Amino acid sequence: MRVQVPGEAGAQLLSAVGSEPADARGQISWATFEWARNPYVILITIYIFAPYFSTHVVGDPVRGQAIWGNINAIGGFVIALLGPLLGAIADSGGRRKPWIVSFVVIMAFATFSMWFALPMDGGIGILGAALVVIIANVAFEFSAVFHNSMLPYVAPHKKVAGLSGLGLALGNLGSLLILIFMLIAFMLPGVVDWSFVPSVAMFGLDVSAYENSRISGPIVAVWMVLFSLPLILFTPDSAPSGANAKDAVRNGLRSVVRTVKGLKHYRNVALYLFARMFYNDGKTAVLIFGGVYAAGVFQWGPLTLTIYGVVLSVFAVAGGLFGGWLDNTFGSRNAILISIGGTSLGLLLAVSMTPNEIFFVPYDAASAEPIWSLPFFATIPEIAYVSVVILIAIFITAAYANSRTMLARIAPPEKMSEFFGLYALSGTATAFLGPLLVGVATALSESQRVGFGSVLILLVGGMALMLFVKEERAALAAEDRRD
Repeated sequence: MRVQVPGEAGAQLLSAVGSEPADARGQISWATFEWARNPYVILITIYIFAPYFSTHVVGDPVRGQAIWGNINAIGGFVIALLGPLLGAIADSGGRRKPWIVSFVVIMAFATFSMWFALPMDGGIGILGAALVVIIANVAFEFSAVFHNSMLPYVAPHKKVAGLSGLGLALGNLGSLLILIFMLIAFMLPGVVDWSFVPSVAMFGLDVSAYENSRISGPIVAVWMVLFSLPLILFTPDSAPSGANAKDAVRNGLRSVVRTVKGLKHYRNVALYLFARMFYNDGKTAVLIFGGVYAAGVFQWGPLTLTIYGVVLSVFAVAGGLFGGWLDNTFGSRNAILISIGGTSLGLLLAVSMTPNEIFFVPYDAASAEPIWSLPFFATIPEIAYVSVVILIAIFITAAYANSRTMLARIAPPEKMSEFFGLYALSGTATAFLGPLLVGVATALSESQRVGFGSVLILLVGGMALMLFVKEERAALAAEDRRD
């Protein structure tokens, strides 16, 4: 596609790596893949299936939380071990879409299988449920490696940030729509007498058997397969390099070993990935424990947590667009500093809320009347908490968009997928760190507030390291050019 640069008639606008970019349909289809895959995070790992698994499949919330942590740790280990290798194989082979299709199929099968995780270790049981979650987690992250690495090939340099932000916004919008559907179709029936809410759960689901929670797996699977089609059909892939599968694996193995050894030649990129490792762990911990803190401190149940997810998803959509604006206005590095700084401030304000305190100021909850008769967010501290976490949702989503754009702008084009493999590694290699920090801090202080607030250490540490990162494209090292 030939596009005119404003003010420069006849000039061709190239992609961020100097090749011909995708047309508008191909670029939007790339962003639409986030719409397809991101609901997995919201429905499965945060708001619906994770609480169901820990509370009802395991039958003991404390033991269930420990098992859920181990599940994520195992998946993180696999991703850390193979992510950079897969990225290097893709760089050697050229094409990314066949890998994406493979991981979408695997992920769809795994998420659909979650329907068969029955309460009290029934159906596929705890072990079977753990296995399909691990498979889905790994497939999710591996699909991200190849999808992210396509970004600088499909978009011009000036559109990379906006397209990255659009993808995150679409992902959160898709999650929001599914959450609203889940709320109306499965959670609210029998709880409220509203005209637009069915009197019983749709599709004849048995709420007493927790089918309203288990259905999240099949819904995510169907949604993901359906909305992956635009990327598969309309976004152009890189040309194949001509290497067969055996050569691609062999070249990939050699390349990733060289890259790890040769990070000294890419010190700026390495420092960025190291900084991201800390602040990303902090962001993940905020997402995981924001609902846990609210459920424990404010005694929120499944209905309130689902509504909480809906509210945050609305503003997370804006966060993706806000991230693109930040990046284009201030640059990727400064945008990351702003978004992580906003997340840190939001976290500090969030832990200032309890039923008896607002911004650390005592509040007389005993004599206060409920704000309304609705069965959620009925007190001023709860409203204040939700308001603060809305800001966190905006800044965290912006940070995800800014982080991806930053790597796309500083990594050498010839090793883009490989560095996105290392990007996945930096996001998962120490995934245990945030939960471990919160767990230890909570146990030592015997306070959810102190435990949740300890995440500030990771966020501020990552910000401090980002001060030393430069926003400049790394040149391919001489030894890599010789190969």
